[in-house]
Amino acid sequence: MTTDTGDRPVQHIVVVGGGTAGWLSACLIAARADPRVRRPITVTLVESPDVATIGVGEGTWPTMRGTLERIGISETAFLLACDGAFKQGSRFDGWRTGAADDRYFHPFTAPIEGDPRDIVAAWADQPTHDGAGFAHRVGAQADMCARDLAPRQRAMPDYAGTLNYAYHLDAGKLAALLMRQATETLGVRHVRDHVVGIDTTGDGDIAAVRTRDNGAIAGDLFLDCTGQPALLIGGHYGVGTVDRGGELFNDRALAVQIPVAPDSAIASQTNATAHAAGWIWDIGLPTRRGVGCVYSSAHCSDDAAADTLARYCRRVAPDMAVPSFRQLTFQSRHRQRFWERNCLAIGLSAGFLEPLEASAIVLIELSLEALLDNFPVTRAAMDIHAARFNTLFRYRWDRIVEFLKLHYVLSRRKEPYWRDHRDPASIPDRLAELLRLWQHQPPSRADFPMIDEIFPAASYQYVLYGMGFSPPTSGPIASGSRTRAQILLGQMEQRKRQLAAGLPTNRAYLDALRRESGMPVLEPVA
Repeated sequence: MTTDTGDRPVQHIVVVGGGTAGWLSACLIAARADPRVRRPITVTLVESPDVATIGVGEGTWPTMRGTLERIGISETAFLLACDGAFKQGSRFDGWRTGAADDRYFHPFTAPIEGDPRDIVAAWADQPTHDGAGFAHRVGAQADMCARDLAPRQRAMPDYAGTLNYAYHLDAGKLAALLMRQATETLGVRHVRDHVVGIDTTGDGDIAAVRTRDNGAIAGDLFLDCTGQPALLIGGHYGVGTVDRGGELFNDRALAVQIPVAPDSAIASQTNATAHAAGWIWDIGLPTRRGVGCVYSSAHCSDDAAADTLARYCRRVAPDMAVPSFRQLTFQSRHRQRFWERNCLAIGLSAGFLEPLEASAIVLIELSLEALLDNFPVTRAAMDIHAARFNTLFRYRWDRIVEFLKLHYVLSRRKEPYWRDHRDPASIPDRLAELLRLWQHQPPSRADFPMIDEIFPAASYQYVLYGMGFSPPTSGPIASGSRTRAQILLGQMEQRKRQLAAGLPTNRAYLDALRRESGMPVLEPVA
């Protein structure tokens, strides 16, 4: 036992757990640490040698570009090492009615600039004889996704793009790349050992984690990246969780990898296909597609889900023998508090919501950004930062729940699962209030007042109108720029033609990248 001095500097950071959460934490902290100070920060990562990366969440947000750049990894190195591909948003099939032509996009690039009232009104005024939806009318990215085009050209600087983009990737390979960068370039100490106990200070802080072979590893701030076991925040401190299963019903998934032909198209978006009791993700990489069936065990048996996934695999890969599926169970929940004394939960230790819209990795990034932008210089300041962090991230988790729920509440599908999602008792109060408001005005910044909202108003517009929500009629107050919005919409077709003529396909881009790097074009996995 040791005595806490309160004003001691926060110098030694111990990350407990590896995987994406642990290695992103180690890399970002080490990359941001100032080596010129008298007592520079040190980072130690303690990783059990027996815990494998879950590795099914292969989608990121555009924030990942800045994250990788800050860590010092080139875009080329990342794409080659992680079997990466570009992600420009999500496509939703069958969510409204389940009809064959039921489809809409949520792209990453925002609509044309202007007052949302004018943009939505100008879109609603346009003829819809070609069946184009909101995303296709107010921007170019949905059309580029439909053509399987990359968001950038090879001559552009790293992480720059003509369109906003993120990545699809192999999560296991990402963790390995981050580990190499952390240990070989950024000076992170890596300890492969089992944590067998926790030593505490007299006032309850964690003083050290005890390992089986390396003894006690002391620190001033401990990041719990141990995943669902949450050894520190849950196991040691007993911080409970908030169950969000009453709003988000899905609690199981079946996952499989589908090999692809070397010259096959690589999709520019995550495809999410609705089924009777959930949805199916389909993520394209250069050598394979990651496919999974997400479902609610209260509405669908495991056998029925397996049959649903098998039928989907036979449809998208008719010549392939369907392999066995990997089953995952989860609960949509998050911690009551994420930062307790000198322990901060990052990644699955903090919580998990169903994989719709790929919020898992971005929450890791945002948590680390919040930590590093307001780093506790001394232990005495840590409780203030912890309280602010807990308030911010409870807000963010609530907003994610509302945004995911929006995808379900507007569906007109008739199966019990979809009907239950429309039950007012399952809809968060704030979302229900916004839906009433959006009958008269489109989603705007006024609805999302935080400086760094996790989803902007544009994302709500894409889902709201993609799901068939009626645009509001003109109100009594005019903004004065509706004519400009109509002009910009009229110019969009020319913009689309220019982009389509100048952007390569994803397959052409990634194959050329490998050839230019002296690597053979990949063969599909067996």
